[in-house]
Amino acid sequence: KLCEGILNILEKDTKTSCQVACLEALRILSRDKKVLVPVTTKRNMQILMKLAKLDTVEDPLERVSEFPVIVEALKCLCNIIFNSSVAQKLSLELNLAAMLCNLLQKCKDRQLVDDIKCFDLRLLFLLSLLHTDIRAQLRQELQGVQVLTQALETSLSVRWTEEYKAAEDRDRPPLSLQETDCAIEALKALFNVTLDSWNVHSKNESHQFRYMAAILRHCLLTMGPTEEKTEELH
Repeated sequence: KLCEGILNILEKDTKTSCQVACLEALRILSRDKKVLVPVTTKRNMQILMKLAKLDTVEDPLERVSEFPVIVEALKCLCNIIFNSSVAQKLSLELNLAAMLCNLLQKCKDRQLVDDIKCFDLRLLFLLSLLHTDIRAQLRQELQGVQVLTQALETSLSVRWTEEYKAAEDRDRPPLSLQETDCAIEALKALFNVTLDSWNVHSKNESHQFRYMAAILRHCLLTMGPTEEKTEELH
């Protein structure tokens, strides 16, 4: 009942601070699988997707004041999908992976969106881990390898000297914590999406995997903010 009450409030046009507080409470409650059973419905998933700006294809990410709401809604979706097989099935029906790829593209050239990008990537990782049909959809329909590779490239701030050769700058500073976390989530999602990609058929696929290999090499030469984070990245 508490979760339903929170979702009823979130469905209304409430203040940003109220939305964030409600989402934080829902995120904590959503760690309990028993609590999730009555609230994992198509309607409730759509409420959270709307708050995460996953229902708007064209609208850019412009209102910085809304960013905390987007991040918390993505965190809630991560918990719900991880803990609920019903939510995993609904994700395919609601075309969640396509919406996440679209949001990721909006993050590409924007500042102050690292948290949004990180939890978008984490949700793509969970979907590709827990649902084989979504993994196939990402690979075949949504250009998931390209989208995730570009996200990794941006997180690592790769500069190119040749088509498949990244610039090596041994004096550049370590990645920030946010950049490192984004790169790690992109790598995890890429692993799932390319898991069954041992047989490359097309010229475009061949280019994409050579491009990704060059970025992965660059990743191995990149330092994180701490020794532990560098080890996790590698």
